[in-house]
Amino acid sequence: MTEELLPFTLRLVRTPAQLEKAVELRHLAYARHLPGLAETLKEPESADFDDGVAVLLAESKLDGSPLGTMRIQTNEFKPLCLEQSVELPEWLRSCRRAEATRLAVTNDKVSRLVKAILFKAYFVYCRQIGIEWLVIAGRSPIDRQYERMLFKDVFPELGYIPLRHAGNLPHRVMSFHLAKAEEHGGVAQHPMFDFFFRTHHPDMDLTPPLSEMAAGRPHYAAQNQGAASIN
Repeated sequence: MTEELLPFTLRLVRTPAQLEKAVELRHLAYARHLPGLAETLKEPESADFDDGVAVLLAESKLDGSPLGTMRIQTNEFKPLCLEQSVELPEWLRSCRRAEATRLAVTNDKVSRLVKAILFKAYFVYCRQIGIEWLVIAGRSPIDRQYERMLFKDVFPELGYIPLRHAGNLPHRVMSFHLAKAEEHGGVAQHPMFDFFFRTHHPDMDLTPPLSEMAAGRPHYAAQNQGAASIN
């Protein structure tokens, strides 16, 4: 295991100020490509406050500016967002699963690294709370990036499906078997394998609050406005 420092931090959102940064970045990023949908993302969404939800935020070490964000929802308390639009097959409905949504990064020169660490955090966070399957929906051409990360089509025969929580835009629904990730031969050969599984990033802190550790529950972002951020 090697150690690598980053020019930014990545943490779970815990305060209203951090959520405000994530929402601002979310709006700006979507406005570049989907201005209609971006107009609905100027304020926090109700899903940001749901049980079973965590919001990730990458912030520059230099000035604290937001560089990237992602929202993770588990099915512990309610169906995933994409399940508003499509019924998942039984093999997915019967397991612990988590969906990544509202991925947004800046146009900064470190944006590729930010996106990579957000996906690593998605993997790590879900592993530590016992998620079996990762689920994600990608519009074209973003879906190709997920394909390169070895996500597979859940509905290969259907192709792109309009999703309500994504402005009814057509998306590919894709999944990744997290529980057996390292056993998958393709994962071991993947160019990002060492980054995900053999590199320690101390600037990525996904530790839940002590109160939730004691209760045996994963962290749910932005519910306690008095919560302090972890340094």
